Amino acid sequence: MNESALVVGLGNPLMGDDGLGLAALERLAADWLLPPSIELVDGGTWGLNLLPLIEAADQVLFLDAVDVGKEPGEPVELAGGELTRSLGLKLSVHQIDLREVLALAQLRGTIPSTMACVGLQPASIEMRSGLSPVVQERVDELVSRAAARLRSWGHRLRRPGVPVHA
Repeated sequence: MNESALVVGLGNPLMGDDGLGLAALERLAADWLLPPSIELVDGGTWGLNLLPLIEAADQVLFLDAVDVGKEPGEPVELAGGELTRSLGLKLSVHQIDLREVLALAQLRGTIPSTMACVGLQPASIEMRSGLSPVVQERVDELVSRAAARLRSWGHRLRRPGVPVHA
């Protein structure tokens, strides 16, 4: 595996379900053995500072609460052109920063060719700490979907105690 993957957790843990991306990033780091080809980044407040990291990666996976009008806790996945096209919609509280970062990378011709976002439909984005129960109970599922996406990109990650070939 020569390609590098950047996994960016997005969100603000002080805004309820908006903290989902960071909770999922933390769970991915805690529950999975990741190869050196995968870098995890807390992108919560980085804004344009994410640009050099995104430009340097071959693949980028965003973890986020994504509001697309589904039932709270429902899975959301966006990939490739679908991800950049969807940036015209208001998907998340911090999306304006992400839209600017990706637009700038596209303008500079440095946007990664492989990008995706895995997330959940938030139930509540309001000033409070902690995820809503419906979103909290789906974090493990979201992390499993993120791991599956990374595997589909050729990365060998596994849970502790599970053989590499599994």
